[in-house]
Amino acid sequence: PMASRIKMSDVARMAGVSSAVVSAVLNGRQGGSIRVSDETRARITVAAKELGYVADPLAVSLAGGRRNLIGVFTYEALFPVEHRDFYHPFLVGIEEEAERSGYDLVLFTRTRDAAGRRRVYRDGVNHLRLADGAVLLGADPDRDELERLLDEGFPFVYVGRRTSRLDGLSYSAADYVSATAEMVDYLVANGHRELAMLTTGEDNESSLDRDEGFRTGIARHGLTLRQSAISASAINLGAVQGLLANGVTAFVVARDDRARAVLKATDALGLRAGRDFSLAVLGNDLLADDAPRPHWTHFDVPRQEMGAAAVRLLVERIQNPADRAPRRVVLPCRLIAGDTVGSVPAP
Repeated sequence: PMASRIKMSDVARMAGVSSAVVSAVLNGRQGGSIRVSDETRARITVAAKELGYVADPLAVSLAGGRRNLIGVFTYEALFPVEHRDFYHPFLVGIEEEAERSGYDLVLFTRTRDAAGRRRVYRDGVNHLRLADGAVLLGADPDRDELERLLDEGFPFVYVGRRTSRLDGLSYSAADYVSATAEMVDYLVANGHRELAMLTTGEDNESSLDRDEGFRTGIARHGLTLRQSAISASAINLGAVQGLLANGVTAFVVARDDRARAVLKATDALGLRAGRDFSLAVLGNDLLADDAPRPHWTHFDVPRQEMGAAAVRLLVERIQNPADRAPRRVVLPCRLIAGDTVGSVPAP
């Protein structure tokens, strides 16, 4: 018979054993109620090789209770596959670690509800169950869905710190608290004593962590806390001019859209970042356009490493189904000294 049509029963017939014994040997399920001698196992292996039998990978995985599939789901509006997308490095880390761990990836893209929002559950069904577990991404998750996944016991790991009602979420995260405090240290080392953080006012975990890091840094240097929630559109000429007039020499912002708003205002005043004032960005670029940008002083979020770590945590959870304790790793960020921070200008 042709190799593509070879069945397990053909191997069993040639080896002179039952199909159940062949299945136990070829699917690695020997032991328990099925015990096979070395001689019989060798005979089955030779028969399979001579006949050109190839096991169906799905059948093998189902026989072992797992499919060796990791799902990837994002709450972002578009699946982050573009090289310039902030989330793309996460996916690179996820893919590389999945390959190292012997898992295939399945991207869940058919997940929109009637309102156009991405959902794990459609018609009350968790479609991620096609995989053994899933890595989740996205700045704005559906908290009720995360709680439901936890209650279900479905294995998943979030990329980024996320909180839950009973603090049961597993995640791989960046240490925004320490990185932001280190940025304050760096500004102080450059002589700055009057810092202003223009916060987003958002209550997601990454924003709260940056806010906490700024307060920590300010407190350990005994500085005055200038932390104001302000929208990017409100960072205008008047607002920036008022802060400068009050003695501020360095601005700290969470994102590059806010940094651009500061530069737009200071450009109108004839001021240059790194010379007349300093500007620090708490993370990588989020805007994926071609607009010119300076070499920001910022910290680099270990996005690829976070993706890889999420897969490692997930595989550990999949392989230990009885242990539902949250698995977490928090990775350090790296400060990148750019052109937008300099010494305090002379009065």
